[in-house]
Amino acid sequence: MHAGIGLAGLGRRGAEAALKAIPHPFASVTFISDGLAACLGAHSGADGAIVVAGTGSVGIGLCEGREIRVAGYGFPVSDEGSGADIGLQVVRLALRAADGRAELTPLLSEVLGAFDHDPYQAVAWSEEARATDYAALAPIVMRHAGQGDPIGRRIVERAADAIGDLLDVFLARGLSRISLVGGLADSITPWLTPDLRACLRPPDADAAAGALLVARGRFKPSRLQTSDDQTSKFRV
Repeated sequence: MHAGIGLAGLGRRGAEAALKAIPHPFASVTFISDGLAACLGAHSGADGAIVVAGTGSVGIGLCEGREIRVAGYGFPVSDEGSGADIGLQVVRLALRAADGRAELTPLLSEVLGAFDHDPYQAVAWSEEARATDYAALAPIVMRHAGQGDPIGRRIVERAADAIGDLLDVFLARGLSRISLVGGLADSITPWLTPDLRACLRPPDADAAAGALLVARGRFKPSRLQTSDDQTSKFRV
């Protein structure tokens, strides 16, 4: 039995070598990133691209069998347009409103209410908060944006512009199969420009399906070696 495994964080220094050192019972194991697995599943192994809009954000594409990766370096230095980024923006603006430096809209009032309207409580929370904690605020922002809150609209429009920039990278490379995936995909799509919305297509399947393509030998990456040192060119 051969295994294909898609993992977040595979690109971190030393991660792949450490994984390959773990004993396993399989005939071979091929490790790929979770983004590549999702891209393979979305387009059934064919050339195409995905932009992930979830807790984080990243663009992954396959062009003539070669992987293209855009952004996705992690929160807070990257992941623009993601749920975590949206959450960070609203907390910053909520603190400005608490100081009287910005309008206290219904959105910002609700966010401050989560901290008992105490900026220092928000600061204490931020010292321990992770990307997922910030991303938990994104649905609140999306809801208020849909109701016309000016701050909510500004944050979501900014996020949609960032996601649109990732989509544009793949369109410029001539990739016609592009999918928007992730927990925020459905809610952010209406905020994209009409031309970008028209370019999107539903994914064929998910990341698990992409990992199965690797396990079944229908896609073997040239740069990522299997644990039994088998390598080959990209092929589908």
